[in-house]
Amino acid sequence: MARTPVDATPRPVATKGGKAADPRPDGQLRGGRAELPSAAGGGGSLCALIYMFMTWLRKAHESEGKDVIEYVVPTLVATMRMMPRSCPPEVIPMMAGLVIAAGTELSPHLGRQQYGDWTKEEMIPLEATAFLLAEHINRIAGNPEFATRMIVDALTNIAGEG
Repeated sequence: MARTPVDATPRPVATKGGKAADPRPDGQLRGGRAELPSAAGGGGSLCALIYMFMTWLRKAHESEGKDVIEYVVPTLVATMRMMPRSCPPEVIPMMAGLVIAAGTELSPHLGRQQYGDWTKEEMIPLEATAFLLAEHINRIAGNPEFATRMIVDALTNIAGEG
């Protein structure tokens, strides 16, 4: 199965004052595609991202008295169902399970250990799951780069400790 990157073409976003602005003026994307870690980087990296994103989402929803699973998983599953090339129907329950595990403070990678390494075919829906969670965070935060900044800040803190 060929690797199909997730389309992340920048689109104008309304800002305060109603003027449109390019969400990525720095040209961060190449060819209109967002590249997440590949199979060579392993599914563990993407599971770590999913865990980090779900931790942020859980805290944000809890501060509003809402259940993260109730508000994130149905939207995620509905969106994945509209992406049959990237997320075939048979992988959606596995991706929902990863998100639910992360949303309940369990490692999404632990359950995978009994099945071995992630396959090349599983990496695409795993990438899509991480991307969709990042997009959900960006919408909540009202900032198209918020999730990316979260990752950079986390990596900077790790590098500073080492």
